[in-house]
Amino acid sequence: MQALKQTLLTATCALAGLVSTPALASGDPAATSSVTVVVSALASSSSVVKLYFYNVREKFLTHGGYAFMRVVKPGGQKQISLPVELPNGEWAVAITQDTNNNDKLDKNFMGIPTEPFAFSNNVRPRLAPPAFDDCKFTVAGEGKVVSIALTK
Repeated sequence: MQALKQTLLTATCALAGLVSTPALASGDPAATSSVTVVVSALASSSSVVKLYFYNVREKFLTHGGYAFMRVVKPGGQKQISLPVELPNGEWAVAITQDTNNNDKLDKNFMGIPTEPFAFSNNVRPRLAPPAFDDCKFTVAGEGKVVSIALTK
């Protein structure tokens, strides 16, 4: 029973990033890397910013298709920095800022967002949502910084 508790504790700590495991330290495909996402030109220094992280091309920008999401309060700043641990591979980020604090991305009658949004690689879509390949970046190794400017 004690061995089972220790195994569960070790696994939980590894998932939380509190300890390293041989698989994470060995260059295994399941390895993770530190990435900092910097979002600048915020429309509001008080409205929440939502960051949606995608790592599956077919699920990019689909409802609930993101791998995970983070909500960040700017705390009076016009720029935020979000450090995350990501599994190595290809990723894309979509960002929205809920300026009227209604917990959704408002759109006009044509479906075009009326609140600020942005994508990794600073892709600026014209008539259609961007493709995963346009927004993707590669995570492989520590210290990557992804800089994105929010637009309205």
